[in-house]
Amino acid sequence: MSFGPPVDPTARTTSFPAGPSGHAGPGAARFIVPALGAAAVAVGLGAYGKVHDPAGTAFNLAGFSSTGAVKSWLGTAAFAFALAQIVSALAMYGRLPGVRAASWTPALHRWSGRIAFLLAVPVAVHCLYALGYQTYSTRAMWHSLLGCFFFGAFTAKMLLLRAERLPGWLLPIVGGAVFTALTVIWLTSALWFFRTVGVTA
Repeated sequence: MSFGPPVDPTARTTSFPAGPSGHAGPGAARFIVPALGAAAVAVGLGAYGKVHDPAGTAFNLAGFSSTGAVKSWLGTAAFAFALAQIVSALAMYGRLPGVRAASWTPALHRWSGRIAFLLAVPVAVHCLYALGYQTYSTRAMWHSLLGCFFFGAFTAKMLLLRAERLPGWLLPIVGGAVFTALTVIWLTSALWFFRTVGVTA
C-alpha cells in the first residue's frame, strides 16, 4: 500500500550504472535518507508517547458514545480506504486475474490513500495524547509498537516515491509493510473494541 501517487511499473528500472567499485547500484542516499526519516518519525512518536502523561481523552465527536468509539470507527474507515487502495494497486499492476484496471483506478488509488491517511492522523493523535505508549498487555504493546512503525514506514514510502531508479521490488515491499502494520493496528484496536464493547457508536 502506498498512501500516495500510484507508481507506473514501467517507470522504474532495476538496472543501475556501475559505481566507483565497479558494482552496479543506486546512490546510497536514496536509501539512507528514507530509512533515517522513518526511524526519526517512529522513534520520535514512541518517545513522546512514553514520556507524555496520558490525558485520558483527546477529542470527541457528537453522536458517539465515547472517544473509544470515535477512534474505532475512524480507524475502521481508514482501514477500509486502505483496502481500496491496495486492491486498486493490484489492479494497476495486473495482479488481479481477469481484472483490467479502469481509467479511474489511478484516481481511486491516490484518493483512497490520501483519505486513509487523513483518517489515521486523528486516531494517532488520540492514541499518543490520551493513552500514550502502553505495554501493559501483549495487545497494547503491539498496537503501540506498530502504530509508531506505521507512520515511520509511511514516511519512508513518501520519500522513496520522490526517488528515481529504485529496485522494482522496493516500493511494493515498503507499501506492503505499511498496509500490514495498519491491519494489525486495526485488529488490536478497533476490532478488539467492537468485540469487547460491542458494535456501537
